[in-house]
Amino acid sequence: MYPKMLGNPDFLISEKAVVFCDSGFWHGRNWTKLKAKLRRGSRSRYWIPHILRNKRRDQAVTKELRKTGYTVLRFWDTDIAKNPGKCLRQIKETLEQ
Repeated sequence: MYPKMLGNPDFLISEKAVVFCDSGFWHGRNWTKLKAKLRRGSRSRYWIPHILRNKRRDQAVTKELRKTGYTVLRFWDTDIAKNPGKCLRQIKETLEQ
């Protein structure tokens, strides 16, 4: 859990598989809708660039980890909460490949 490596994934499942559990807010799920909501807020000049940087960093980290041979799995917090079994099955299926 929380291995010290590029991107700080939440879990290192095997020598070559990492799992990120991403917050819908911090990592910009449904970005178009979230961005519109943030624009109406009082700190939109802070939050929009902040979350956009997070999204870009996530993409860069995923790309770099894959380039070095890692399988990268990303799950949204709400998906984990609603159906943890489905997330676990996806991890298991990925490891079996």
